[in-house]
Amino acid sequence: MAEVGIDDIAIHFPKLYFDMKDFAEMRGADFGKLNKGLGLTAMSIPDKHEDTATMGANAVTRLLDRNGIDPSNIGRMYLGTESALDGSKPTATYILDMLEQRYSKQYGKDCFRNCDVVDMTFACIGAVDALHNTLDWVARGGEEENRLGIVVFSDNAKYDLESSGEYTQGAGGGALIVRHNPRLISIPDRWGVSTTPVHDFFKPRREVSIKSVITHVLQLAKETGHNVKEGLADRMVKHLPESTVRRLGIFAHGEEMVSVHRDEPIFDGAFSNRCYQEAVKTAFLDFQRRAKKQGRYDPKKDEILTEQWVRIIMHLPYAFQGKRMFPDVFRHDRREKPIWDELIAEIGTEPRYVDFEDTPEGEIEYDKAQDAFRRAISKTAAYQEFHAASIEKGQRASSLIGNQYTGSIFLAMMSTFESDYEDNSLLEGKYFGMCGYGSGAKAKVFEGLVSAKWREVVASWNLFERLAGRQAIDKMTYESLHKGILTESVLEPSGEFALVEIESEGVREGARTYSWMG
Repeated sequence: MAEVGIDDIAIHFPKLYFDMKDFAEMRGADFGKLNKGLGLTAMSIPDKHEDTATMGANAVTRLLDRNGIDPSNIGRMYLGTESALDGSKPTATYILDMLEQRYSKQYGKDCFRNCDVVDMTFACIGAVDALHNTLDWVARGGEEENRLGIVVFSDNAKYDLESSGEYTQGAGGGALIVRHNPRLISIPDRWGVSTTPVHDFFKPRREVSIKSVITHVLQLAKETGHNVKEGLADRMVKHLPESTVRRLGIFAHGEEMVSVHRDEPIFDGAFSNRCYQEAVKTAFLDFQRRAKKQGRYDPKKDEILTEQWVRIIMHLPYAFQGKRMFPDVFRHDRREKPIWDELIAEIGTEPRYVDFEDTPEGEIEYDKAQDAFRRAISKTAAYQEFHAASIEKGQRASSLIGNQYTGSIFLAMMSTFESDYEDNSLLEGKYFGMCGYGSGAKAKVFEGLVSAKWREVVASWNLFERLAGRQAIDKMTYESLHKGILTESVLEPSGEFALVEIESEGVREGARTYSWMG
C-alpha cells in the first residue's frame, strides 16, 4: 500500500501576545515558576477581529498559496476544534465561505462546492481525530485516485481571569495537507487508543434563572447608590410575560431558566494531569501491542520502542507538560529490560498498590507515592538525556504561543522540524512518536516516518522568524480583549481574513460575516 501522511503544515497565530513577565507582575505570580517551572514565555491573544474561523481560514490560505493548490482538488476539509462558533452550523462552513471569497476569482465561483466539511470535537484531540479520519479516507481512494484532504485546527484557549489556568492561555489555527507519498512524514495505520469518561475539563451548558439575573442587576443598582425597594425582583419576574424583554426573545417562551455557554472551561488541573498520564500510558501500551503484532519491533530482543523514535511529539497545554507527563511511558517501556534494574538501583523500588490500605485514604497515599516515583524518574540522568534528545525541541514554539488546544501537538511537530532543520539534523527515514490527548478523556499514540523531502517543506515555514515579529500588549489591552469590550481592533487587519459583523436581529440574528483584508 502506498504511503499516506502529512505533506505540509501551516500555522497561523495572532499578531498580539502578552509577555509572561507582565502577566506575572499583574497577578503577583512568581515569573521564575512560570518560566523555569512550566516553560512559559508569552501567550498569543486574538485581536478584536479574530476568532476560531478566521484563524483557521488564514492558516488554510497560507497552505494553499504556498503549495499552489486548486481548491477543486480538495475532497474534504475537516476541522478539529473545541472553540466552535455555533451549536449547529459547523465552524468549518464559515472557513469555507472565506476561502470561496479569496479564491473564486482565480478558480471560479463555487470552487469549493464539492469539498466535504465538518467539525470534530473531543477537547484537545479533535484535530488528531480529524487527521486519523482523513488518512483513512485518502488511503481508501488508492494512489490512482490521488485524493487530497485538508485537516484544519483552530482554537482560543481562554480561561477565566484570575483563575488557576489563566497563565496557560494561547490561541492559533493551522492546517495540514494529507495525501499519498507525502513530502514531510508518512503515518502508518498503527494507532493505540485509550478512552475513559471523566470530567477533568469540560464546557457545559450552564443554566441561569431570570430571577437571578434581575436580582444581580438590582444589587448592582444598590451598590451604585440607587434606591431599590424590597421584593422588586419578584414583581418584575411576575410581569415579564407582557414585557419588552419577552417580546425581544430573551426568555421568550415563558421559561424561567436559560442555557448559557462559555468559552472558559470548568477544570481540575491536578486531576487532568493524572488523566493525561494514565490515558497516554494506556494508549502507548495499546500501540506497543499492535506494533509487536505487526512485527514493528521485538521486545524479546530487549528493544525499547521509545528509543526507536528519534523525536516524540506531544500535546502541550503548556511547554513543559510533555517533560512532566512522559516519565510514566518511559517507565513502562523499560520494565523488564536491563536499564530498568539500573534505574531502580538509583531511585528505589517502585510503589506497589498491595502495600497500601484498600481504603480511599490508602488510594490517596498510593497516588502520592506514584507521583513521587515519577518525579524521581524525571530527575535521573537517563530520563533527562532522553527528554533533551527526543522531546525538548517541540517545547520551543509552545513556550512563545501558549496552549492551542487541538493544534498544540502539530505546533510541537512544526517546532521540532524547524529546530532540526536549523541544526541540520539527519531525520530522513527515522520515526517520530506522537502522543495526542483530549480531556474527557482520550489519548491516541501513533508514529510517523520522516520523508526524504522534509527539508524542502520545512524551509518555507519561518515559524520562529514570524513569532519574533509580533506586537506585545499591556495589561489593560489584555483584559479588554478578554472581556470583549474593545470596539476596534488593536492592529488594523491586513493581509488576512477578519470578522466584520455579527448580525443582531431578524432571521440571521447571530450570523457572522467575514472579509479578506488585503
